[in-house]
Amino acid sequence: MQSRADVVVIGAGIMGLAIAYNLAKTHGLTNVIVLDRSYLCGGASGRNGGGVRAQFSSEENIRLMQESIRICRDFASQMKINVWFRQGGYLFLVRSEKGRATLEKSVRVQNDCGLATRMLTPKEAQKVVPQLSIDGVVAASFNPDDGVVFPWPFVWGYAQGAEKLGVQIATFTTVTGFRTAGSKILGVLTDRGEIKTNRVVNAAGAWSPEIAQMLGVHLPNKPHRHEICSTEPLKPWLQPLVADLSNGLYFSQSMRGEIVGGVSNEDVPHGLDMNSSHKFLAIYSKALMRACPILGGLKVLRQWAGCYDLTPDANPIVGEVDGVDGFYQASGFMGHGFMMAPVMGRILAENIARGTQTPMFDRWNLRRFKEGRLLSEAMIIG
Repeated sequence: MQSRADVVVIGAGIMGLAIAYNLAKTHGLTNVIVLDRSYLCGGASGRNGGGVRAQFSSEENIRLMQESIRICRDFASQMKINVWFRQGGYLFLVRSEKGRATLEKSVRVQNDCGLATRMLTPKEAQKVVPQLSIDGVVAASFNPDDGVVFPWPFVWGYAQGAEKLGVQIATFTTVTGFRTAGSKILGVLTDRGEIKTNRVVNAAGAWSPEIAQMLGVHLPNKPHRHEICSTEPLKPWLQPLVADLSNGLYFSQSMRGEIVGGVSNEDVPHGLDMNSSHKFLAIYSKALMRACPILGGLKVLRQWAGCYDLTPDANPIVGEVDGVDGFYQASGFMGHGFMMAPVMGRILAENIARGTQTPMFDRWNLRRFKEGRLLSEAMIIG
């Protein structure tokens, strides 16, 4: 492993790899090292459903995802790797009048941003997915341009692209501390030696608070176990990803025919726990059968779990922190960090390489929690 780097990125998930790739590709910073305590796809980037959507409630998230979807659409041809990106849309369901009002408000913002999202009656939602049960459904929204990718090759594509440009990716390498002088970072300490650097990106997902604490920085992020499963394959029949905002259910059909999905479950162990549970299957199967009864007889082939990286206001923590020069955050993305990584990697790389100030990052800066400037995002799944 190199002993010196212009930038050290901690976390070889899609966020960290996208930042490293853009630092090298766009800004010529090839002396970059990406560190990860595990293997590629060992964290949340390899344990999610691969959803990519622009249906959010805030203009900032919508516009970011419009660009991210454009990057996803071109990713396979540019990176020479098949990510099975398919735009079958997202169908959101709500089951209360309050949910309908929130959804209508979100759709108005989306339409103002140029999205083709439209509100649907329950009967209209059933035309999009004929097998859907609309019992209890009050309203729905549908954007045909949302989609799904296969997560693993998306991560591998960024990793391979970065390495070809000279970026070094060091897996199974644990960060043990930092060497500092006052507010300046002088080096990153690992179980494989020290890397001298003045700029560090904390893209460790649910492990980000642990990394930040080594520099005396407190992040309010909390890890939350989220489980997901895959069934036996069926003939293709489901085009969109279906999401129920009343209980956090979501499910889609993969290119190979499996039904892949998850559901909200608040009763999980605290801390970094990525074990699976029978309780999840009970909650998920009940919610899935309510939404789509014909799936009641399916066999589950695989079940796994990963950790959401939750912040108090459901918005990420991005940019340089106060008090530690050259320490950049890219954490707290809830369950949508994977889909935002392509565009965030591009913007944050520019911010780091050029030392520019991005207005969006001031909005998402860590200091907002001390200043009481909490944000909001209504369309969170799982």
